[in-house]
Amino acid sequence: MSTNYELLTHFLVEAKRSTYASQGDEASVQPLLNGSKQLEYESGDYFYRDIYFGSAFFIGQETVALENRPIWSMVYSGGIIHPNASWDFIAPVYGFLRKALMLVDTDSIYRGPHRYVDNNYVFENEYEGTLDDFYGKEIILLDGQKIYELRYNGGMIR
Repeated sequence: MSTNYELLTHFLVEAKRSTYASQGDEASVQPLLNGSKQLEYESGDYFYRDIYFGSAFFIGQETVALENRPIWSMVYSGGIIHPNASWDFIAPVYGFLRKALMLVDTDSIYRGPHRYVDNNYVFENEYEGTLDDFYGKEIILLDGQKIYELRYNGGMIR
């Protein structure tokens, strides 16, 4: 079975927009791992799963399977960098993050666009590579101050 990169790219965009970006934790299903949040999306022969731990700081992994065989994965870790931030501070940041992540497209499939601005928030995402092998970092600024940072990397599973 060979992977059609165009189909995989479109599926990833659809899966990412249909899970955390649009619904946050409300998209969760019963997790396989205790203490985790788990999001899933399926279309045709493709199956997407995102499992993560934490909230203010979180660590996770996304996988895509084609015909029940894992073909792609991305790991990530990061979050709010303000120590002891309250949920009243965190919730709006993650609301803004979900808006940025909804802008994921076939040109910026890993996490979202290179830049997105909404009021006093700025999302910046830098990445290198292709679906085969990539890495990146995103940050969120509030009034010019960095308040969130996440690093990610991944690629095709062989």
